[in-house]
Amino acid sequence: MKKQTVLWLMISFLGLSITTKTNAQDWPNLEKYKTANTELEAPADSENRVVFMGNSITEMWKDAHPEFFTDNPYVNRGIGGQTTPQMLLRFRQDVIGLNPKVVVILAGTNDIAGNTGPMTLEQIHDNILSMVELAKANGIKPIVCSVLPAYDYPWRPGLNPNIKIPKLNALLKDMAKAQDVMYLDYFSEMADDRNGMPSELTTDEVHVTKAGYDVMEKMVNKAIANALKS
Repeated sequence: MKKQTVLWLMISFLGLSITTKTNAQDWPNLEKYKTANTELEAPADSENRVVFMGNSITEMWKDAHPEFFTDNPYVNRGIGGQTTPQMLLRFRQDVIGLNPKVVVILAGTNDIAGNTGPMTLEQIHDNILSMVELAKANGIKPIVCSVLPAYDYPWRPGLNPNIKIPKLNALLKDMAKAQDVMYLDYFSEMADDRNGMPSELTTDEVHVTKAGYDVMEKMVNKAIANALKS
């Protein structure tokens, strides 16, 4: 067999292996809600459906207080550990395809933690801006949430989220104003004097207790009502 043929076969095999591995990874985790999305009926004409897009803080919400979602036309599409590029990739499937009137976007803390690699605050801002633009283009009213306070990340300490999160939130607030969409400031309501969360609101400096979700529910319900009126 000629050397060129052997080389071509090796390159083809390597390319096939890389493609197969990439496909198997499902990096944005599109499979997680694929079946649930298919089974979810289209909203009734009078239904004010709201999709909650986020990470573990959103995903764990339905476990801490399932009635918040079962008693309201709210759809939880949080995935633990996710970053904004992953959410952006699944935004069309897990938000737009569900035909909500409002989407609540709570994202960014895992980007600062570097869960999927290095991310600048500007890149996080831009990914959330892209989600906002997609929502608006499809007649969905976005609510941009501040990132919740975090003094440190227990799985990756030393990254100073207590300094970076307020800077990101300032970018998100300005973006929401420029886009003429609602900004929901959880941070100001839930932060202590360290720019972390007080112990009664958090389990580990990042995730939220039932008391923390109680605070968030009052705030987001008011924001949703205002978004629907606007």
